[in-house]
Amino acid sequence: MSQRELKEAFVSNLNGTSLGEVALGSFLAPLCFINRGLVWVLFYQAKGSNLLPLPLISHFLLDFATIIAPLVLSCTLWCDILHWVIVGLALVSVAVQCCVHRGTEGNRGVTAATKSFLQSHVQAGPVPIVTVFRVLVNVKTAIGILAVDFNVFPRRYAKTELYGTGVMDFGVGAYVFANALVSPEARGKTIVGSKVQHVTKQLMAVWPLVVLGLGRLASLKMTGYHEHVTEYGVHWNFFFTLAIVRVVASVLLALFPVGHSWVFAVLLGGLYQLALETTGLKAFLTHNNDRTMDFLHANKEGLFSVAGYVAIYMAGVQIGLYLMKPRTLVRDYFRVIGNFLWGSGVVYAGLFLCQAAVEPVSRRLANLSFCLWTVAQCTFFLACLGVGDMVLLTLKRASRCSFVPSSWNPHEKDKGDAVAERKRGSD
Repeated sequence: MSQRELKEAFVSNLNGTSLGEVALGSFLAPLCFINRGLVWVLFYQAKGSNLLPLPLISHFLLDFATIIAPLVLSCTLWCDILHWVIVGLALVSVAVQCCVHRGTEGNRGVTAATKSFLQSHVQAGPVPIVTVFRVLVNVKTAIGILAVDFNVFPRRYAKTELYGTGVMDFGVGAYVFANALVSPEARGKTIVGSKVQHVTKQLMAVWPLVVLGLGRLASLKMTGYHEHVTEYGVHWNFFFTLAIVRVVASVLLALFPVGHSWVFAVLLGGLYQLALETTGLKAFLTHNNDRTMDFLHANKEGLFSVAGYVAIYMAGVQIGLYLMKPRTLVRDYFRVIGNFLWGSGVVYAGLFLCQAAVEPVSRRLANLSFCLWTVAQCTFFLACLGVGDMVLLTLKRASRCSFVPSSWNPHEKDKGDAVAERKRGSD
């Protein structure tokens, strides 16, 4: 075999890992952010605010050591002991937090402190867990792309051939979901002008993705870099998928109510799965010996999987619309976290039922099981990040250190907050 064929075989015919192992990774990132916050708080308590915020290079090194390095190691050297790493980080975090809280709120009862915390407010503005979620998706995607060609990266984490749940399979769906969370529709932006003008604007907005897709296609063909054509096809790649998904979803959301985008997600995912089961579409997509016939046959995986990714995008818009609602009361965000956990459990139950009655998860087909898995895992990950953010908020309140980034800041309730709270109550 040639060197190129060996490299193609290295990333081919893989079956992924378990749903549990993918879900286990959801606990690591929040712990990393909590431990980074603990470093800030301890430094503040030792040195005061005179040396804060840290210089840019110190800030970079701290982020790399407490966030990036653990994420890289979790996909390489720590992959077989990840559960023990998470337990160890959690124990360290709990021990340090006990010291911080004992030194600042030792005279307050637990019940009184909890009640006061739930009734406290945070500064209105962008939701930190959305930013953190998108950052982590990009970081993990970069790690996976750069590491997948090396032996140190577990084969079970790489993309599966047809069926299975690899970490990189989840990363593909999570990337679409992350884009949907911050879409104009999820942020509550109304259409200015006619709907045709809005759709035209969205067409123009995706040109960077088209250029990146063409650039990737040209670079692969010119350099002879190995390709796994069953991922998206001969000419297609994920940049083209992102562009098409954005445009198709914008058309649907311009025609139908944004608040019911979850309905279209369910309908689209269900109808696409029905087509896979009742027509010859599944056999067409899994047959790999007809690539030279025409453009459709050459890129069938990329073209038809758009339906599944649009379903994921629509679900992400619905979740983003809920998450972006104005809130300042801490108790309201605990309710959001609880709803995410409950919703994730419901979707996971649907996933298990779908896998038992229909077919397993397939990123290549972007089938209904893949859509359910992506939404369930993303929602669970958001809930874990939300818990981490609440832990950081308690640290900020206890230590009075406002320099911890990527988290809520405590806020004293003012008249504007009271008006907004009464308005939400009347709604």
